Amino acid sequence: MNDVSQRTPPAWSAVFSMTLGVFGLVTAEFLPVSLLTPMAADLAITEGMAGQAVTATAAVALVTSLLITAATRRIDRRYVLLAFSGLLVISNLLVAYAPNMPSLLLGRVLLGVALGGFWTMSAATVMRLVPEDSVPRALSMIFSGVSVATIVAAPMGSFFGEIIGWRNVFLIAALFGALAFLVQLATLPRMAPNARTRLKTLFEVLQRPMVGLGMLAAAMIFAGHFAFFTYIRPFLETVTRVDVNGMSSILLGFGLANFLGTFLGGFMLERNMRLTQIVMPATMGILGLGLAGVGGVPLLDAMMIALWGMAFGTVPVAWSTWLTRTVPDEAESAGGLLVAAIQFAIASGAAVGGLIFDAGGAIGVFMVSGSVLLLAALLILFGIKAQTAAAT
Repeated sequence: MNDVSQRTPPAWSAVFSMTLGVFGLVTAEFLPVSLLTPMAADLAITEGMAGQAVTATAAVALVTSLLITAATRRIDRRYVLLAFSGLLVISNLLVAYAPNMPSLLLGRVLLGVALGGFWTMSAATVMRLVPEDSVPRALSMIFSGVSVATIVAAPMGSFFGEIIGWRNVFLIAALFGALAFLVQLATLPRMAPNARTRLKTLFEVLQRPMVGLGMLAAAMIFAGHFAFFTYIRPFLETVTRVDVNGMSSILLGFGLANFLGTFLGGFMLERNMRLTQIVMPATMGILGLGLAGVGGVPLLDAMMIALWGMAFGTVPVAWSTWLTRTVPDEAESAGGLLVAAIQFAIASGAAVGGLIFDAGGAIGVFMVSGSVLLLAALLILFGIKAQTAAAT
């Protein structure tokens, strides 16, 4: 049961403060993608080495997601979340002033801790801030921060990097982190820790009915998506054959549709969570196969890619909502498992997608991606019951 279900009004200002935190974290996570060349040149390293800044963050986030709940089980959740936002600021400052690769990696490791920890506790925290029937809407609000960050980080990072330098871009990111910290300090209520949580709780949660299959289905969806998303640029270059301006427009359309999808997800989930979980990966799968089969017409490709973005916008909201309803008594531990599954799926989707790309090009990646997504939809349809798992 939501422990603030009787609170009036719901703590929407605190939800907004978490949205700011998510925006700051995801922006910082992906900034190196748009600033890789100047970062490498300034630090006298290869672009491949500079790219490890992203890898280090993801790897640490995965480990943190599994350990953070037990490690902080006796600490007020308000202070834990504030600590993550503090780490975001420190991380960006370390990167901005990094004289060498080790300093850069240290900053990115701290970001990984903040990223993995914040995501792990996000769903459980939302359950404490708003009534149960408002959880999907609150989660869609938080995940809108991801969509905005996706739109902003790459194009704006690259644009401002050319004007003011990559280090100043990270200083601006640090200011966003400081703003999130201050708003959270003003709005987050005290939230008692769950002292019962230990590492073995992760295994106990995973053994509950439907939880393991749910994690597998979520991982398949994210793997399918990131195999697609990682190789969308070469698809647009070699199959759609658009110029840089056309590519930027299509990717902007994807980002805007993804942003709208987060709010569409909240609306749909309040009405039928199971239908949303099935229809959206199925839609993405059909679109992936459609792009592989009839791709090459710029307008049609742009429409299908935008629809993909909208469909995927609902996915993080859907699975976080599923988590709060399936494991309400251990939402933090379940959140850690979900974050770990997603991080693993992102890494494996991109890696396997690379092997397929080398063998069969972007069309081969999209065919496999679409097939995996359709299999995920079938797994949800036939393997995961409509009712949520009972808490034990």
